[in-house]
Amino acid sequence: MDKNTVIGFLLIAAIVIGFTWLNKPSEEELARRKQYNDSIALVQQEQYAQQMAADSIAQLNSGVVDSVALDNDSVAIARKMDAFGGFGESAFGEEEFITLENELVKLTFTNKGGRVYSAELKEHKAQEGKPLILFDEDESNLNFVLATNTDRTANTSELYFTQAGDIVKDAEGNQTLTLRLNTNSPESYIDFIYSLPANDYMLKYDVKATNMNQIMPMSINSLEMQWVSKIRQQEKGRSFEERYSSLSYKFLTDDVNKLSPNKNDRKKLDNQIKWIAFKDQYFTSVLIADKSFTSTMLASHMMDKNSGYMKSYEADMVVPFDLTGKEPTGFKFYFGPVHHKTLADYDKGVAKEDKLKLRELVPLGWGIFGWVNRYFVIPMFNFFSKFIDSFGIIILLMTIVIKLVLFPLSYKSYMSSAKMRVLKPEIDAINAKIPPEKAMERQKATMELYNKVGVSPMSGCLPMLLSMPVLIAMFSFFPSAIELRQQSFLWAKDLSAYDAIITWKANIPLISSIFNNHISLFAVLMMVTTIFSTKISMANTQPAGDQPGANMMKYMMYLMPVMFFFMFNSYASGLTYYYSLSALITIIQNEIIKATVNEEKLLAELHAKGKANEKKPRKSGGFMERLERMQKEQQRLARENARNRKR
Repeated sequence: MDKNTVIGFLLIAAIVIGFTWLNKPSEEELARRKQYNDSIALVQQEQYAQQMAADSIAQLNSGVVDSVALDNDSVAIARKMDAFGGFGESAFGEEEFITLENELVKLTFTNKGGRVYSAELKEHKAQEGKPLILFDEDESNLNFVLATNTDRTANTSELYFTQAGDIVKDAEGNQTLTLRLNTNSPESYIDFIYSLPANDYMLKYDVKATNMNQIMPMSINSLEMQWVSKIRQQEKGRSFEERYSSLSYKFLTDDVNKLSPNKNDRKKLDNQIKWIAFKDQYFTSVLIADKSFTSTMLASHMMDKNSGYMKSYEADMVVPFDLTGKEPTGFKFYFGPVHHKTLADYDKGVAKEDKLKLRELVPLGWGIFGWVNRYFVIPMFNFFSKFIDSFGIIILLMTIVIKLVLFPLSYKSYMSSAKMRVLKPEIDAINAKIPPEKAMERQKATMELYNKVGVSPMSGCLPMLLSMPVLIAMFSFFPSAIELRQQSFLWAKDLSAYDAIITWKANIPLISSIFNNHISLFAVLMMVTTIFSTKISMANTQPAGDQPGANMMKYMMYLMPVMFFFMFNSYASGLTYYYSLSALITIIQNEIIKATVNEEKLLAELHAKGKANEKKPRKSGGFMERLERMQKEQQRLARENARNRKR
């Protein structure tokens, strides 16, 4: 072997050793691989144990049992018990169900995982009159991750609890169920204690340990908690329901927030969380901590349109835990409707810093719009509901009341338009006298006329702007009013959903995406009444002279109702019914005002006011002076441009 060969072998060896060292897995990677392999082994052990147990039962039933099979079964059981550490005693069992119910809810519990298995709301129905189930079977799961002294990890969702005694029912009808998670030590166990009041949607839930320091490490003072759920499609219009379904949460000392309802979303929260809500349009499951959740990870996933589900929600958080059981880990579950009064009642008599603010799950709009709904619209709605059963009549009365409240603003707006209309001949005379090239001079003369007779072109817009908060507030109110759900009126079977008079199944390109394969009659009526209202309003508000862009504005005003029809075709029929009534009452209201206004007398009053104003000293400053300065500046620039062109 020559020198070059030796050097070559040494270089190859160095490269191999260096490559191996550079690609050596880190300690974190080794830990992850070990955890992955352990989990795979655990699953394989469970599958093997289950198969062996099934084979043993089959052999017992057939009378064929040999010592080898029994030995194998014993080995599998031992392996599974070892995999769950101190909780191996609860690794085997058969699933059983227990029910707690009151006048409002029916809750089914399973001993596997000691969790709520199913939640039914007894006062509400799903489509076609079926029972309204929030979740059932594997649609929801709640799990605690438990560590043991033997370096094992157990999930409560995989363990079998036992019922500790009978269901306790007190004189007031409150029921208490205790599900116990036994360990390999008879003196050590964890109780899941559920208490359901006689007439409430709120379920009390306590996790209480007894002597768990013998099973779990003494250093443990918290548990990882996992809550997942799939949200059923409960309403007729999926796209509309999807928009109002969200994963919401409240910070311990702050306001309510939510993940995006329109896309997959995930958020890591470092602040303390008071509650987490898995919400659809009208119903919700809320998990409330007596203290708080920490290290919270939330996720929301959109689900396939043909799956029967809207979204899937996930929450992973950490909660305090006392091994000795001196202080239970307390929670509350709310399984119920997203009803403003029901949710607001939980804050009655509660200190400000302790208020749950569950009522904010009702999307009433932000800022002033939410204020209008909370303190004006909802009290009025509740008042009429006490005396009238028909929600269609209630909406009619609400529309009339709102129009009466806004009448002073509407009257002021109409009178402003009327003044502009009677001055139109004089404005036309100004436009005929001053050519279009002198636009600033035209505008100055027009404004001088308005100022002289005391008319402001903007005075008609301000009242309409002041009425906008009510209009927008109603847009938020109707889709969130659960009282309208499955309430019929005229041809509409459900005022909380669209009222389709024409439907089709075929997917028509563009048409189906716009109309969602139906046409709503109230949406059509809204469009028609709004067009008529616009036509009458524009007739009463003739443009002063040949204003630029007037024709374009006219077409836009007629186009808006058509655009609104496309937008609102899938909205709640209660909302489009309200907008139809509002436009119709506006037409009647304007015609009544028009009949009471003498335009000749109004013009005479304006001229009289103009003569009186001529005698008053002209105020300096203001809009007219600014307009005059702008005109002079424009003329100066025009002269300079003309001189520059001559050069």
